[in-house]
Amino acid sequence: MMKGLRGKNVLVTGATSGIGQAIAVRFATEGANVALNYRGSREKLDDTEEMIDQLCSQVRGCGGQDFAVKGDVSNEQDIIRMCNEVVEKFGSLDILVNNAGMQIADPSHQVKTEDFDRVITVNLRGAFLCAREAIKHFLKQNQGGIIINVSSVHEIIPRPQYVSYSISKGGMENMTRTLALEYARNNIRVNAIAPGATATPINSWTEDQEKKQEVESHIPMGRVGTSEEMAAITAFLASDDAAYITGQTLFIDGGLTLYPDFMTPWSAGE
Repeated sequence: MMKGLRGKNVLVTGATSGIGQAIAVRFATEGANVALNYRGSREKLDDTEEMIDQLCSQVRGCGGQDFAVKGDVSNEQDIIRMCNEVVEKFGSLDILVNNAGMQIADPSHQVKTEDFDRVITVNLRGAFLCAREAIKHFLKQNQGGIIINVSSVHEIIPRPQYVSYSISKGGMENMTRTLALEYARNNIRVNAIAPGATATPINSWTEDQEKKQEVESHIPMGRVGTSEEMAAITAFLASDDAAYITGQTLFIDGGLTLYPDFMTPWSAGE
């Protein structure tokens, strides 16, 4: 069990599947109270809640609460209401996990303005507004707080045909550092995780063995990551074991950011 997570009140945006779902489940098994944000159908949360129930029945120390809170992170009023509902339900907000995100692929010269705006609005503006509202509650409570932003290796690795996504994650990296510096004296820690290739429902290539092998051929460790691995690092950064870490992005990528083409020497003079 991670130190200091039991009994903490956590809001996870985009908790219906993939990394967000795994993060919500991990915090629940650590004994935290978890607010599960969803945008569309309430039924999409059934799997998450079932996993929490099943795992918590197996893990000693569970005993937190969980509840679903509807909200679209592209809508400012939804965000304000959502954060207020969490505080009303749990009594306070201790940890925010900014996980909700999206991506739209197109050659950059063909990107539609509305698609560009949508990605930036959800991934970057929405994450900031959630952080802003969480910080308001942290300051009012005067007990500090924690924000974990779910970024991507593409905050530093260019991703052709995903220019809006790359921009949003690059902005998230600087947002993480800026908020961490600005509120460090208030005992508010802000960090990010940057997953590499991860087996989640949004990545359809994981269902195609040939495509999956192609992806894995570019990863130094030779495999894709799992949502549970991303969740474990998120829980660590939110725990008291990471109490002296702020303003950092932790890359969880199997070495993808290590310039894997240089695993075999090819430069001049070799």
